[in-house]
Amino acid sequence: MLCQIVANDAMNLFQPVERPLVYARLLRGFETQPAEHAELRWNWLMAAHVVGQHDVRLHFDSHRRMLGLARQQQDWPEVLGQLLRIALLPLGHLLDRIPLGNIGRSTVGVTQRMDPPEPVQRLIDWAMLADRLERS
Repeated sequence: MLCQIVANDAMNLFQPVERPLVYARLLRGFETQPAEHAELRWNWLMAAHVVGQHDVRLHFDSHRRMLGLARQQQDWPEVLGQLLRIALLPLGHLLDRIPLGNIGRSTVGVTQRMDPPEPVQRLIDWAMLADRLERS
């Protein structure tokens, strides 16, 4: 339902320099996970999506990576879902409306606002804290 969309400013917990750094840290976590740990790899990508979805470049990159993982796993419904999300992504940014907390998978609605699952939120919290500690 379109009524569950929220404005971009909901994720302004990040300082301007912080979002790409936290996003990059989450991607490094994803890249270090072996292929056989599929669920863990998805958690890292979902965390990166939640962090990056409020920046058009990071948002596109997260869906591009999700599409790649879905293709690698031959998860064709997820591939189709990612293609749909990539196609709709510009509209969400043009309207300045992105669903807060949405994990970016085809298993959730494109416009569904949500609290990220606990494992995903823990990764986001860890990456944010690690970045802040590293820069302090």
